[in-house]
Amino acid sequence: MIVYHLIAITIAYFIDKLVGDPPHWPHPVRWIGSLISFFEKVLNHGKNKRLKGVFMLLFVLLIVFSIVILLVIISYQIHPIAGIVVESVIIATTTAQKSLKEASLDVYGPLEIGDLAGARKKLSYIVGRDTETLNEGEIARGAIETVAENTSDGVTAPLFWALIGGAPLAMVYRATNTCDSMVGYVNDRYKDFGWASAKWDDVMNWIPSRVTGILMLIGTKPIKMEYRRAWMILFRDAKKHPSPNSGWGEAAVAAILGIQLGGINYYKGTLSNRAKMGEPIHPIQAGHILLANRILDKTVFLFLLFLWIGGMILEMAFTWIKSAAPF
Repeated sequence: MIVYHLIAITIAYFIDKLVGDPPHWPHPVRWIGSLISFFEKVLNHGKNKRLKGVFMLLFVLLIVFSIVILLVIISYQIHPIAGIVVESVIIATTTAQKSLKEASLDVYGPLEIGDLAGARKKLSYIVGRDTETLNEGEIARGAIETVAENTSDGVTAPLFWALIGGAPLAMVYRATNTCDSMVGYVNDRYKDFGWASAKWDDVMNWIPSRVTGILMLIGTKPIKMEYRRAWMILFRDAKKHPSPNSGWGEAAVAAILGIQLGGINYYKGTLSNRAKMGEPIHPIQAGHILLANRILDKTVFLFLLFLWIGGMILEMAFTWIKSAAPF
């Protein structure tokens, strides 16, 4: 079964890389978002909001898992090829490599020709920070941080869970991530109700984010920096991020490009001084967005190879255990 998962993951990789998420096509994440919104309106009031948030997360994940595993079981009963095709399409909807690149390039285009107003507007579509007064370097930093953080969240993490449990677990990961993005905020409305979603998202991203950060440095030679120094920056700065996982991608990209990420952002006029990652060897420029996308492409390809190697090792181990069993 692991081999089937690997084949489906590989096909999904190419589907997402070539097709992506056409904006007018139906997408499971939109349906999941509607489900989350329904439960949030029904449950997020009164007492015991944290417990209600736990129930919301469990309900959403159970519904998503049940629907996907039913589709997968039925398709494999028809034929293994049908099962692989169905899994491939479902897994492809959980990843966003092409969309992530396109979003960052939408910022790069106007920024490269000096259209700061246009670049600020495009950046506002993909980040939560205020963008109205950002200069070129700050705009580029926002796009680079988005690519760096979402290499794991948007691409490698769902592929990791697809190896463990096929399309059902890949979609469970995407549902978890969607719950976190919708209710996992530390504010008056969501700090209790979204607690479970935020914590479970941290758990599901723990391994993929660290593997992703490490593969970034393995796959891309740092610019004008020794590997030893780049590794030091990764392990020194990854833990500075407010998220236990997001810092791994940002610290790795900062080390590779010789730039400094993090720093001051404003959210609805409120200052947020994020810990800085990396060292400012080079001033951040529009061209660094393109380099961040190259890191994304190399890292995802290496992650796919990592899954094949790990998956085949597991497959051989299971086969040996089964053959060695006395009954």
